[in-house]
Amino acid sequence: MARDAPQIDAYGDGGFRLSGAWRDGSVLILGDEPRDWAVSDVAELDLAALAPVLEAGAADVEFVLIGMGARNALPPRELRDGLRAAGIGLEFMDTPSAARLYNLLTSEGRRLAAALIAV
Repeated sequence: MARDAPQIDAYGDGGFRLSGAWRDGSVLILGDEPRDWAVSDVAELDLAALAPVLEAGAADVEFVLIGMGARNALPPRELRDGLRAAGIGLEFMDTPSAARLYNLLTSEGRRLAAALIAV
């Protein structure tokens, strides 16, 4: 099956330009489909915020790449433990770094979800 993963063309000013289209706010990209993501701050990050990723499961998502905002931070233990229990890997970094890594990994065909807090 051919992939049609959106590319992150730009980020900042509270949103992202994905494959030429501007999206305000944070974004969750799952199954190559971008969707609005209600998380605007690390304090709002929990397992419920990643429920769509958990529902997709390890068969569809090798790992989730979380853009933590302007600065990197350690995701809450509950989230780390919940993803591990579901067999889904976790990578986290500041959002600018995560956006660049997302583009690279999707070009390599990796099965990942990206949860990016807008900066």
